[in-house]
Amino acid sequence: MAMTVNELQRYLDPKKIGSAPILVKFGVLVVVLAAIVGASWYFDWQDQIDAIAREASKETGLRDTFKKKKLEAINLPAYQKQLEDIEKSFGALLKQLPGKSEMDALLTDINQAGLGRGLQFELFKPAAGETRRDFYAELPIMIKITGSYHDIGAFASDIGKLSRIVTLNDVALAPAKGGVLTLDATAKTFRYLDESELAAQKKSTAKAAPKKK
Repeated sequence: MAMTVNELQRYLDPKKIGSAPILVKFGVLVVVLAAIVGASWYFDWQDQIDAIAREASKETGLRDTFKKKKLEAINLPAYQKQLEDIEKSFGALLKQLPGKSEMDALLTDINQAGLGRGLQFELFKPAAGETRRDFYAELPIMIKITGSYHDIGAFASDIGKLSRIVTLNDVALAPAKGGVLTLDATAKTFRYLDESELAAQKKSTAKAAPKKK
């Protein structure tokens, strides 16, 4: 049965809503419920849902961190073994660097390596100063030698077999008179810094570092 506008307005009067047909009551109930839900969402639920989402994101991050830490804990013995191996390798390499007092002997060994192969030194000039790194110093030596290709190759091999680390850099070969070759190169030797030098270097680095305001 159709309902006129006037009847609908009369039934929507809060004082007469009790006598309204069931469909009108149900419609009003739906509208009121929708309004309550909408107001709750806008004023309260939305913030709560956003907070839950943030906490869920934090939980995911914490789970990932836990898994990472757990994996690190499981692999800790392997990491410790790797660290021990690295320290042993580093110690072995460090022993190949001469101390300050051994540098003269090393320079003599390089010179003797060339003379032992019958090479003639036209230039053997250590640099005036060293270049210092974190825990070692580098000393370049300008060399120029003449000899046969075979003897120069043997000299380079002998340099690589020295008990101390020596490298040949900026190597240049050129023909010379008499069918021989001339080798121009920079031989670099290295030595470790002693405790006093390391302490002085740390002090110098600390002074050079900008002060925090």
